[in-house]
Amino acid sequence: GPGLNSVSSNFVEEIIVMAISKVKLKSWLNKKISEPLVQILRRGAEPKQLAFSAALGITMGVFPICGVTVLLCGVAIASLGSLCHAPTVMLFNFIATPIELSLVVPFLRLGEKLTGGPHFPLNSDALKKVFTGQASREVFFSIGNALLGWLIATPFVIVGLYILFLPCFKFLVRKFGSTEKTPSELKPKERVA
Repeated sequence: GPGLNSVSSNFVEEIIVMAISKVKLKSWLNKKISEPLVQILRRGAEPKQLAFSAALGITMGVFPICGVTVLLCGVAIASLGSLCHAPTVMLFNFIATPIELSLVVPFLRLGEKLTGGPHFPLNSDALKKVFTGQASREVFFSIGNALLGWLIATPFVIVGLYILFLPCFKFLVRKFGSTEKTPSELKPKERVA
């Protein structure tokens, strides 16, 4: 009957929309993540520097105050200089953006545990108090607790991500790295006996 054609037509439309969305997402991921990463790898950075920079970018990218991660990365890049690879830090900061908000609560709870401070309720009543200005002190302390949680977790996150990323970047540099020899590679060092 006519109802079946309508249902199958809607189903086909939904499949087409999903397929187009998937293609657009893949295109976006290629343009924003894959292509910049391959460009970074082809420029010849060392795997250790790339692994550290990626770990740093993600760690800075999950800073529990939204909107300041790029500034934080800029300060880290300026402070660390040649120890980190700026494009990699910024790329991985960008990659961390979707998980930034999801980690605010764990950082908040860790900070509360460390300080022994009161448990900040995350419910509609607390939200209403925040918007009406009745919970400004509690919000201030909860932000402080989230920052403390992030600060305490940071060394563990950087080290853990570095350990995870190092073999990945060793593989990726071999696969995508430039095949051109640098002057120091063309002229081997003399061995000292």
